[in-house]
Amino acid sequence: MAVARIVANRYSDDPGTGRAFFNDVLGLETAMALDFITTYRSGTQPMAQISVLSSDPSGLRPAYSIGVDDVDAVHARAVEAGHEILYALRDEPWGVRRFFVRDPLGDIANIVQNKD
Repeated sequence: MAVARIVANRYSDDPGTGRAFFNDVLGLETAMALDFITTYRSGTQPMAQISVLSSDPSGLRPAYSIGVDDVDAVHARAVEAGHEILYALRDEPWGVRRFFVRDPLGDIANIVQNKD
């Protein structure tokens, strides 16, 4: 299992909030813009990302997302280790497979794999 990226998640009523700052000031490009999330990334380091969400369809607010190449294996290890699963492993309609787990610091982590 390999971690491909770690993304900070920020929240705003409008997921487009900060677009001018992230695009124009920091020079990030818009990687994804859905009705509930906008993700910005570096053009030279595409795994350097930040997401702005109005909400998550789960109803929860993960503090960060970790993209992995085998989400099922990570889920199995998290369950085996006794970590609290807050959002069951599932396929989402926007093309990812993910689950939420509470990390040892008390934050919610979105563990996600892009489906090909």
